[in-house]
Amino acid sequence: MDSSMHITVLLAEDHAVVRKGFRMLLNNERDIEVVGEASTGREAAAMTGQLRPAVVLMDISMPQLNGIEAARHILRDFPQTKILFLSAHRSDAYIEEAIAMGAAGFLTKQTSPRILLNAIRQIKTGSCFLSPCAAGGPDDLPAAAAGRPEHEKLTPREAEVLQLIAEGAANKQIAADLGISIKTVEKHRDHLMHKLNIHETAGLTRYAIHAGVIECSAVEYRLGGPLRF
Repeated sequence: MDSSMHITVLLAEDHAVVRKGFRMLLNNERDIEVVGEASTGREAAAMTGQLRPAVVLMDISMPQLNGIEAARHILRDFPQTKILFLSAHRSDAYIEEAIAMGAAGFLTKQTSPRILLNAIRQIKTGSCFLSPCAAGGPDDLPAAAAGRPEHEKLTPREAEVLQLIAEGAANKQIAADLGISIKTVEKHRDHLMHKLNIHETAGLTRYAIHAGVIECSAVEYRLGGPLRF
């Protein structure tokens, strides 16, 4: 096979069953090869550096580092890699940001296998691809998008810290995960609270859910029950 037609793909998805389904689908195609699987955003960024896939199939809701921030790292360090985002939601508050930051495409998880395969092949050639279900204009974005102006004030590092706080990580764990000091974590936390005008951890968690940084189910699992607002 012509090597220019061979498409290597990294699967970045935190649900093992979903990854298995994608792997089976993609590896049935002669021109597509799954070269790796990542279960967290941070792992996806690291594995992109190791494997240099042509395409990263990236879920937006990922632990440790959400898909948007992971993609930001990847596109900065490996601009030749194409990012194809996936979302469980019909209209995601991050669609415009994803495309503006340089992602090659955006699909909903309800997309048919035929459209997914077509998208991977199309973005490999340099084109962009939007799922028909996600191709609406700004008016189609959900109410969570109303919180984006505040979120856009955050630096990439502050966004990482916000996600880890919302996932329940203590300052010591955040420092270890990001390779920074506890004092620096505390400084980022203070900046977050000041910029968002939120002054307690539960409020940061609620904000992260409403802004689409993490899924509510992840917090409910950690707390052992439904999250109350």
